[in-house]
Amino acid sequence: MERDDILYFIALIPGKELKEKVRAVKERMKADYNAGHALKSPAHITLQMPFKRNSWDEYAISAALEKFASEENPFTVRLNGFGCFAPRVIFIRIEDPNTVKSVHGRLKKILAEQLGFSVSEVMNDVQPHITVATRDLTKEAFREAWPEFEKKEFRGSFEVNSLFLLKHNGKNWDILKEFPFRKNG
Repeated sequence: MERDDILYFIALIPGKELKEKVRAVKERMKADYNAGHALKSPAHITLQMPFKRNSWDEYAISAALEKFASEENPFTVRLNGFGCFAPRVIFIRIEDPNTVKSVHGRLKKILAEQLGFSVSEVMNDVQPHITVATRDLTKEAFREAWPEFEKKEFRGSFEVNSLFLLKHNGKNWDILKEFPFRKNG
C-alpha cells in the first residue's frame, strides 16, 4: 500500500439502537470465542468491499455517492436469525435481500462508470448480511459457536434512508460521510 493509499468501503448502517444490539452480539463473540475482528467496524451491510484510494479522491467519491443516494428511495431491512459462511463467518440474516441487491446493482454501475473502479475492485455480487464473527473466528471456535447461533433468535429492522462511506484509520473503520436517500413525498 502506498503512503497515500487509504482503505474505504461503502455500506448501509442501522440506527443507534440496532447498532448497539449487534455490537452486543459481537462483544459476546469476542468474550466467548475470542473473535473480536468484527468489532473493528460498526454493524453494517456491505455494498462495496474495501478499496484503496488516495485521500484526494474523497471529493470525487463523495460527489458520485451523493448524487447516487439522492436518487434512491428509502426502504426497510428486516433481520431474522443467524447464518454462516462455514468455516469462519457467522452473521445476522437479512430477511429479504432483494432490495439491497438492487441498490448494489445500481451502485456498482456508478463505481465502474463514474469512478473508474476496475472489474476486480467492484463487488460483482452481494450476499446481504451483518457479520458478527469473521477472520479471527477459528475453525474450532466456529464448530463450537455455530450450533448455538444456528438456533438463536435475532430480530430487528431498520429504515435505510442513506448509505455510508467508511474510512480505515489504521486500526478500525470510521464513518467518513453519510449520503441521504431521496425524501418520500
